[in-house]
Amino acid sequence: MSVFTAAADQSVCAPLSVLGRDVTVPLVTGGEVTYAALDYAASAPALQRVWDDVAAYAPYYGSVHRGAGYLSQLSTDLFENARRTVAEFLDCRAADQVVFTRSTTDSLNLLAAALPADCQVFVFETEHHASLLPWQDARVTYLDAPRTPRQAVETLERALADRDPYGPALVCVTGASNVTGELWPVRELAAAAHAHGARIVLDAAQLAPHHPVSVQDLDVDWVAFSGHKLYAPFGSGVLAGRADWLVEAEPYLAGGGASRKVTRREDGGVAVEWHETAARHEAGSPNVIGAYSIASACRALTEAGFDTLVAREQHLIAKVRAGLAEVPAVRVLSLFGDDAPRVGVISFVVDGWNSSHFAAALSAEYGIGVRDGLFCAHPLVRTLLGSDPQTQGECGAPEAAPGEKSLNAIRVSFGAGTPDEHVERFVTAVKELVTEGAKWTYRTEEGRCVPAV
Repeated sequence: MSVFTAAADQSVCAPLSVLGRDVTVPLVTGGEVTYAALDYAASAPALQRVWDDVAAYAPYYGSVHRGAGYLSQLSTDLFENARRTVAEFLDCRAADQVVFTRSTTDSLNLLAAALPADCQVFVFETEHHASLLPWQDARVTYLDAPRTPRQAVETLERALADRDPYGPALVCVTGASNVTGELWPVRELAAAAHAHGARIVLDAAQLAPHHPVSVQDLDVDWVAFSGHKLYAPFGSGVLAGRADWLVEAEPYLAGGGASRKVTRREDGGVAVEWHETAARHEAGSPNVIGAYSIASACRALTEAGFDTLVAREQHLIAKVRAGLAEVPAVRVLSLFGDDAPRVGVISFVVDGWNSSHFAAALSAEYGIGVRDGLFCAHPLVRTLLGSDPQTQGECGAPEAAPGEKSLNAIRVSFGAGTPDEHVERFVTAVKELVTEGAKWTYRTEEGRCVPAV
């Protein structure tokens, strides 16, 4: 049912070069170890290639769109070329706009602000908060978590068919879950949306770093993603897609760059003529380096070849899943089942362990960085854990002390820069912690589990 499948060629390439690959961290038990960054789903390390590109450009930094000098013109060309590179990376339609934002969250809030009057929004409870929450000013229908891809499509079809009154509608769906890593049937959901007169926006924050994303092939109306998950530095994002709703909406921010012409009116006020290009929603001095870094990451991933990257990631996923399957105390969280296609994001719980305690031990005793909590996807994690939807929980660390039960899980995530040794160390650490227990004593400090000094 999924539109994405692992590459048939299982040959494994070397990991891409990323920043921090040689960083060492101290262990509470003594000595140091190379840090195993296994929290890619939160922020992937920047590719060395991206960092080198940014460093090469930095001496030529200049203002954009507003200067006649050489550096200003150079920076303007670089900024607009970055827009074209992203459009190519996403296989956008000729008339689509690429708007540079701060993040996926910013992109989806921009789109929410551009919705037509009386627009209905349909979103599954399985979404990350970035795509679950921006629609508060619209009429929102929250759909229950499906247990199969087919059920997801059928649930959406029923909801769209029953909507009243029949008018503008938007479906928001993730491409890959930030909790389970499972791939969603995006093309089928897009077909269902369009068959019922609705549009669809794809949250590709977890998909774009792992798989090619084609706006045309998937037939989605918009795509949103973040640079910091695509191996670029923090602070940049993209909203790409159809122009009409964006052009008809008031600018996301009012200011220079978004305005094409400003004049005084006879009544003493100000009349504004706004741009109808992507600049309409990019007021202020843009994040040129952020846009350039995203474009650099797009080029690097394209040149590396997604078939090769997917094959290598599937190799790592198989290692982790096989290792966790050997530990009876571990329960891997899943919506669609063990056979569902997925990216390198795996969440689990361990019987007898507080999730924060387990994550703290992985870090302090093994030099492994993972994430614990509800992963800014509270309804989904609660559903997967079978807990009361009203139970309180936090996006980050739980309040429970070591040894106490917590409404949280542990997430390990990896990607193009992850060496085999990191996932092998992780699997070994999980087995040792479950069978032998932690080697150190831990306490709760400001809501986090930390080694006791």
